[in-house]
Amino acid sequence: MLRLVSDADVHGAIIRGLRRRSPEIDLVRVQDALPIGASDRDVLAWATAANRVLITNDRNTMLSLANEMHTAGTSVPGLIMTTNEQSIGSAIDDTLLIAQCLSEQEMRDQFIIYLPLK
Repeated sequence: MLRLVSDADVHGAIIRGLRRRSPEIDLVRVQDALPIGASDRDVLAWATAANRVLITNDRNTMLSLANEMHTAGTSVPGLIMTTNEQSIGSAIDDTLLIAQCLSEQEMRDQFIIYLPLK
């Protein structure tokens, strides 16, 4: 199962639901790993160093930073992009499917999966 990190933009109900549905999930909230107010660049750099796929709702900044890192030749662990348009339950289902079915090698540098999957 993929190792995940969620940024501050991800709805807390998604995180709680992931943990409830899959207690064995290796999921860290960035708020618990980095100082409050860490920049998006720091969050993505930490996720890369920790080899954790980043779950984010920030389709502007994180996507741009991931593209910038990739263009510069820096490896990116992968991004799962949520949306406010998707239901919480559907976001949980889709994220678990990705975490259970894809490997770190498949996510690395392929880096973006947009939710919803359907």
